[in-house]
Amino acid sequence: MISWRDVILNDFVPNVSKLTLVADPDCLLTEEKLALELRGRGFDLIEFSDPVEFRYAYESKYRSIWDRGEHTDLVVVLRLQDAELESLPYDLLQAGRKLSFNLGDLFPNLSYPVIEKLDRSLLDALFEAQRKSPPDRMGDNATQDFILRHVFGIAAELIDSEVELLRALLRLHYGPLPLPLMLAERLIQVLKGYAEFKSWPLSEIVPDDKTFFAFLQERWPVFLSKLSSANQLQEDSMEYGLQYPGPNHLPFDHQDIKIYLDNLFLEGKLIPVEAKGIEVEAGSWVRSGIATSGVDDEEQRITRLFSLVEKEWPTAEARYSDWTAFALKWAELSSRVHCGNSTEHQTRLRAIGDALNTTFAGWLADHYSSLINLPPTHPALLHHVPRRLARDIEDSGNSRAALIVVDGLALDQWVTIRPLLQKQDAHLIMRESATFAWIPTLTSVSRQSIFSGKPPLYFPSSIHSTHSEEKLWKQFWEGHGLSRLDVAYQRGLGDGDASRVLDAAIHPGKTQVVGLVVDKVDKIMHGMQLGSAGMHNQIKQWCQGGFLAALVGQLLEYGYAVWLTSDHGNIQCSGQGRPSEGVIAETRGERVRVYPTSELRAQVAGSFPFAHEWPPVGLPADYFPLVASGHDAFIKMGETIVGHGGIAIEEVIVPLVKFARRTR
Repeated sequence: MISWRDVILNDFVPNVSKLTLVADPDCLLTEEKLALELRGRGFDLIEFSDPVEFRYAYESKYRSIWDRGEHTDLVVVLRLQDAELESLPYDLLQAGRKLSFNLGDLFPNLSYPVIEKLDRSLLDALFEAQRKSPPDRMGDNATQDFILRHVFGIAAELIDSEVELLRALLRLHYGPLPLPLMLAERLIQVLKGYAEFKSWPLSEIVPDDKTFFAFLQERWPVFLSKLSSANQLQEDSMEYGLQYPGPNHLPFDHQDIKIYLDNLFLEGKLIPVEAKGIEVEAGSWVRSGIATSGVDDEEQRITRLFSLVEKEWPTAEARYSDWTAFALKWAELSSRVHCGNSTEHQTRLRAIGDALNTTFAGWLADHYSSLINLPPTHPALLHHVPRRLARDIEDSGNSRAALIVVDGLALDQWVTIRPLLQKQDAHLIMRESATFAWIPTLTSVSRQSIFSGKPPLYFPSSIHSTHSEEKLWKQFWEGHGLSRLDVAYQRGLGDGDASRVLDAAIHPGKTQVVGLVVDKVDKIMHGMQLGSAGMHNQIKQWCQGGFLAALVGQLLEYGYAVWLTSDHGNIQCSGQGRPSEGVIAETRGERVRVYPTSELRAQVAGSFPFAHEWPPVGLPADYFPLVASGHDAFIKMGETIVGHGGIAIEEVIVPLVKFARRTR
């Protein structure tokens, strides 16, 4: 079957030209699967955005190869809207062939302003729909309806009942990718034409998944009241504290709706509530939404989560978004197991984790390089995060942004502290996602990529330390039009009075952007002797102290858009022996060793079959990591530690959370 990628790939035949210049305003070449196919054909992609950075990478990596008479197929991508290839340096224009691709050529009969807003992963379904049902020339509304129907499976004009509306919204918000705002607005426009939905808060629950789940959450107790022994319906919405308008009673028990609810409660998108006086059979679908302290119920939840993760295991062809969506489910299971006392569950989790990380390591080897140049709309790698903040500032008009980096916080540990933050601030809204850390998952590599907004290739002189973070952070924002005086950075946080700490770091009336490093979790990790269970216990105790909640709350009070992420996670691992290599390794960690040449690395790698010779993807030319996978470590045989630096899912996929305050 011909795809939109084939149209582009026809122009990329290896060994035709050592240099190809491409005008790509719609970020088509950097789409995950296309970038992977281009790399498989031997093409290297490099983005031309900053002339100085480009010149460094171009001269150091490619010119030297060509000067030796060797061939590489280099593709220089110019992304800016309305940018002409003629704006590239003269020496490139003389040496390279020129190509241009855009969405208008791929979808000539659809509205360009609409399709450019789509996540590129949706283009497959749209291209296939166009092939099967070739549309006539369409305007904005017709294009939006075409996409809603053929890509998202929603025929807006046919939604005329509460069940159909709930089913459509559950399908949308339970999926891995959000509905573009433009399509959400079109769907709202159509739905508002139906009298049945006049009281529904469509403008809030259609575009925002967090608001939609909050809408469901506050109506769940109302539904449970129907099951009480008294069986008396409560019509007064104030008695249940309903904040969102709309019908008090939703058809949760309809077969098309209840199939979603079990997973929503299991994955933490909905929270079980107390329901006194309600008797529910052990196998009932309702039980997952009722909070109890019974051991049997927790056992059942964990058993269901095990089944869920085994069923939704990503394949070798999965997208990165499939892995981040799965990682959130894996984290939910891991948190419950590590916070429990079942040896049987811990053994099962470790066995599944070993098999999972074998699959994950293979996927990373093939796919990781395709993540580097993706657009920052949904950050795939940590260096995309500040770019997303910069884009939000530009689009929203809110000139204030705060980024909290909790050093070493794993995704499952975020799941553990999430309800504590919610309990400490009931009005807090947390929009969760996940992103990939830089490999090797060392602080000096991955955390610097956050504050620089760049792959590690561009900070070779500081890649072994974190001392340049503040300088890199301010340089990034200077490149986006801010003065250094309007940008703040503070590290070493985690204890004390959060308000005083913050007031010492920023000037609320002047500081526009602030980067904060909370290193308490990392300190806990490096002193941990009780494994993953001990990590969860101590992180929970630290969070109960209130520093993090107060820090987030104060930043929101000051008007900042507040984001939280981590530079890497951690995993409990066991020693498989320490390399005897003298001083040839530049970094000698428990989960990663770094060598200045591939030959030195290869000498050691043969003795450690659990380790991977990680290619220098996005790394300096003289940086060759040997990284551990699974639960193994470069320490004395039989010793157990909690470490990081390797390529387990627990280390590589980290939380990315945006905070807000409920306004109702």
